[in-house]
Amino acid sequence: MSAVHEATVLAGAPLAQEIREGVRRRIDALRARNVTPGLAVVTVGEPPSGNPYVRAKCRAAESLGARATVTRLPATIDEAGLREALHALGRDPATHGVILQLPLPAPLREERHLEDIPAEKDVDGVHPLNVGRWVNGLPAHRPATPLGVVALLRRHAGDLSGKRVVIVGRSRIVGRPLSVFLSERKEGLNATVTLCHSGTRDLASHTREADILVVAMGKRAAITADHVRPGAIVVDVGIHVVENPQPGGRKYEGDVDFESVRRVASAVTPVPGGVGPLTVAMLLSNLADAAERAAGAGPAA
Repeated sequence: MSAVHEATVLAGAPLAQEIREGVRRRIDALRARNVTPGLAVVTVGEPPSGNPYVRAKCRAAESLGARATVTRLPATIDEAGLREALHALGRDPATHGVILQLPLPAPLREERHLEDIPAEKDVDGVHPLNVGRWVNGLPAHRPATPLGVVALLRRHAGDLSGKRVVIVGRSRIVGRPLSVFLSERKEGLNATVTLCHSGTRDLASHTREADILVVAMGKRAAITADHVRPGAIVVDVGIHVVENPQPGGRKYEGDVDFESVRRVASAVTPVPGGVGPLTVAMLLSNLADAAERAAGAGPAA
């Protein structure tokens, strides 16, 4: 009887730690010049228990010597009030990076506020000016999660040139930018990318063609073994809380059915502990970029 195949688990923490150590050295150099990088997070309608993602970003920034603040706005705030809060942080010279935590409660529309953060402080890489620059291969802040996915794939899969990558999900902060980054005509990239979404017909016929499958669709356990080509690398960007988990069981799950997919894929990221640590590390790298540029110590965006 043959042994049951199990994929390599691609933990993001070791690579994230390497990236964070590099960021720490950069922040130390800035602090030696009396510049403390400042990260500001703006939340709207945050629950009383707080937002774990916001806490994680702030703790990570402070652990490396940066300053982190949170502006908590009520769910009832109007468009003008949110805009003024973002503009105030944009004018603050001690703030180098500003994040608007998404999604926003209705009737606020996120696309109306993407330009309320100055492009040079947009460490999420979603300001239209930054998007236009990175789409054209020019220096600019880039979204952190796609940067983390690229770094993980380059570390594990090496040269991606010519590899077939299928991305499921077309959000402005993951799927769309990742499709651009992976297909760039640069050394180690230059992949062949298919971008799928909720309207894709016969999704499995596309995903089974992938050497590398990246799932960021926001639907729990939607990708099963039937969607995966044997030997493929699977990156799960989703994260969902498991309601009433069994004692000792998983408290979180992703967009991928981990237990079934790990018996088909050659490698798969866990949830949590896969892409998440890399997202935070890349965000902090963007913050260091912004602070260096403000201090005249880095290249212009």
